[in-house]
Amino acid sequence: MLKFLLAASAVATALVLSQPSRADVVLGGQNWTATGTLLTLQNVVPGGNQPLNVQCVICGDNQPQQSATFGYTDYHNSGNLANAAFFSTNVSGGANPGVDTVGIGYDGSFLRAYLLASGATNLQFSIGVDVNDAGGANGTQVLESFYLLNLTQHTVLAAFSPGPGGTPIPSLNNGTGFPDYTLTGFDINIGTDIQAGDQLIFFARISNQTDGPDSFFLTPAVIPGPVAGAGIPGLLAMIGMGGFYGWRRRREA
Repeated sequence: MLKFLLAASAVATALVLSQPSRADVVLGGQNWTATGTLLTLQNVVPGGNQPLNVQCVICGDNQPQQSATFGYTDYHNSGNLANAAFFSTNVSGGANPGVDTVGIGYDGSFLRAYLLASGATNLQFSIGVDVNDAGGANGTQVLESFYLLNLTQHTVLAAFSPGPGGTPIPSLNNGTGFPDYTLTGFDINIGTDIQAGDQLIFFARISNQTDGPDSFFLTPAVIPGPVAGAGIPGLLAMIGMGGFYGWRRRREA
């Protein structure tokens, strides 16, 4: 059932962003032109407690403190919220500016430097979603939308927006800081939609929060380094072994 819902959400999102470029997203009292990529919500997540490994961009009080050099929104929710909307901020532990006030964006060069230092040489990343859900009679939390926005150009760089009703996100992994879902499809390579010096910001909207704050973690798409012995030296070694094997065959003939 969940796979069906996720597939339906992806289709709905495609319909939103497949339309001609126009100001079709209104957030923070501002218009944003949809020009970017579609995000995919999956229930495949990285292992481990994420605050110990990566940075949070939108967090609750119950998340461990992270680097003071990487800003994040602390929206101070410890109970139930019927509807919640949050902009990220580059101020460490900053207050939630709310849906009607756009926060302070991350400088694109800062995010690129963080990704490169983390091994994401392709400048791609995902967002881990940690859900805290009481379940039962309270129902299931719903991810209504998630965006990566370019504050400078007022464009939508990436979007998960399945439309009315959103996508149910029941808790799958118990424990604070252990993501239940992953949003994939983020890419901040400099191009038409991102120029050097542009300010970037995240936005999340959730409904029916039933048990403490949900949090969103930036997870770099790490590119594996070369395998020891691979490349030219490894190739020469294999050629050498092949020659040695052929020499032995001739000697034994």
